[in-house]
Amino acid sequence: MMKKCLFLFFLLQSSLLNVYSQNLAPAPEPAGAVPSARQLAWHDMEYYAFVHFNMNTFTDREWGNGKETPSQFNPTVLDCRQWARTCKEAGMKAIIITAKHHDGFCLWPSKYSEHSVKNSPWKNGKGDVLKDLSEACKEYGLKMGVYLSPWDQNSKEYGKPEYNDLFKKQLEEVLTSYGDIFEVWFDGAVGEEYIGKMVYDWPSFIGVVRKNQPNAVIFSDAGPDIRWCGTEMGFVNEMNYCTLNRDQYYPGTPKYLDLRSGNLQGSNWVPAEVDVSIRPGWYYHAAEDVLVKSPEKLEMIYYESVGRGGNLLLNLPVDRRGIVHENDAASLKGLKAKLDATFSKNLIAGAAVTATSLRGDESKYAPVNLLDGDKKTFYAAKDGVTTTTLDIKLPQATTFNVLHLAEYLPLGQRISAVKVLTFRNDHWEIIGQATTVGSKRLILLSPTTTDVLKIQIDGIASPTLAEIGLYNRKG
Repeated sequence: MMKKCLFLFFLLQSSLLNVYSQNLAPAPEPAGAVPSARQLAWHDMEYYAFVHFNMNTFTDREWGNGKETPSQFNPTVLDCRQWARTCKEAGMKAIIITAKHHDGFCLWPSKYSEHSVKNSPWKNGKGDVLKDLSEACKEYGLKMGVYLSPWDQNSKEYGKPEYNDLFKKQLEEVLTSYGDIFEVWFDGAVGEEYIGKMVYDWPSFIGVVRKNQPNAVIFSDAGPDIRWCGTEMGFVNEMNYCTLNRDQYYPGTPKYLDLRSGNLQGSNWVPAEVDVSIRPGWYYHAAEDVLVKSPEKLEMIYYESVGRGGNLLLNLPVDRRGIVHENDAASLKGLKAKLDATFSKNLIAGAAVTATSLRGDESKYAPVNLLDGDKKTFYAAKDGVTTTTLDIKLPQATTFNVLHLAEYLPLGQRISAVKVLTFRNDHWEIIGQATTVGSKRLILLSPTTTDVLKIQIDGIASPTLAEIGLYNRKG
């Protein structure tokens, strides 16, 4: 009798498990192009520094001509630890350095060029800026990236097919000598007199990166991993797709305005990076010491770059001493204070969230996942449902004016429109709206005090959402 009861118990348990498992919906199918692992890691970076520091710093130019002499490169107190400390305190996560600009001067002792720090008076020719920066980044927990310009006005080989091999050797030097590199930044500039004569071997350049730094993302106007945002003013368009029909673009593309928005349902995942300088110029000019962007201007840039699903690459023109200028550092500190004042506390904590469309097992894809601070969990609507509404009930009336949303990127970019509403004067009133979401969307709302909120979401596929937040921006 005991054996028969046990048998019936296990049979019933098995039947219940089968019924339960049938109610567990699988994850949604990806919608179009999706990011690679290296691209997902890049999305998490959000905000980091560009450092334009090279021969142009000492000639007071933006673009050199390759006729400079290494003796002109002579910083007095070059301190990469000061760069790294400044960036860390500003909330940045990495530094990308102009290892070689268009004039061809190399910030490392290259075996393939005499136009290099090895022939400068700095440290009696024994210095290596990339080595110093690599050590400083490791000390302060920052990642390091490199900018290498293929255009080299100093090289006698430039303009010949053989130059591509020389550039690959220099690229390999940099990528094998300084530890992990998170991003390789390619500028597609070509000297006017060489247009049609100097054709860069992009597939081979990309191959060198993939071989030596497989986790690094590669930037150019059209990727392959991340794209230019189509402007150097500090924004991407309000509608910003991470997808691009990559084969239609190339470094130096005349269709650069397309890059501000990407392509709806583009065939490749190529998200936008927003590069902008904290000063009018990219390199240091003493005359611009009074023209540093204010914390208020930088905050606007943050909302229009990171807040629109792009990454912000903010340039710091290190000065002739070899340090980040005091005025630049002060503006960075001011920006950090503003962002901390807004985002230090998520006001949605303790809220109850429900949705008009649920996918299968509630615990796996439920709206509660939006509140756990984990990007790996997410809310999902049912297949075929492209419009869903989130209803939010806060513990008490709360004042806020910023909504933060983040999609679950491994399943693609699916959201195309968002409306935010609150109930007042006996009706639901729109207090903010946006188009795309992507990795991070910050929607500036009309100042609101309430305990109820609706978020209406439309998608090109059934929407998924990983995070949500409410904040109160002051000033």
